[in-house]
Amino acid sequence: MTTFLADAMLGRLAKWLRILGYDTLYGVHWDDNELARRSRAEGRVLLTRDGELARRRGLRVLFIHQQELEPQLAEVLAAYPPPPEGFFSRCPECNAPLQDVPKEAAREQVPPYVYQTQARFRRCPQCLRLYWQGTHWQRMRERLAELVRPR
Repeated sequence: MTTFLADAMLGRLAKWLRILGYDTLYGVHWDDNELARRSRAEGRVLLTRDGELARRRGLRVLFIHQQELEPQLAEVLAAYPPPPEGFFSRCPECNAPLQDVPKEAAREQVPPYVYQTQARFRRCPQCLRLYWQGTHWQRMRERLAELVRPR
């Protein structure tokens, strides 16, 4: 599976790649040397808009040409197909794989309406955020499906 490391200019892209299921690290305070070191050490593809960083030797790089999010996602998807884990398998905030949570365990952490209307809950084991397929989920899924649709 391809894993990514995004530079500081690509925070929104990193979040959406996680939503798509890609293992994507992002650190706003990592300088170019740290990005290069981590990319090499962890075998990650470096996503960057920085031409100088992209030319460093020994790195697997995907240079992101576009400035807007959806064309950036299209660039990544053209080079690397979505992972088999699929949409919403990683925490968009911290990148950890999400884990299923029994419905009863979510009862005290969600509004009553959400508890009554949702059957599946997932939790991030790192940041402990709880996720469910709320009203925005279908719109996000349609948007993501459009992006990954073969052209």
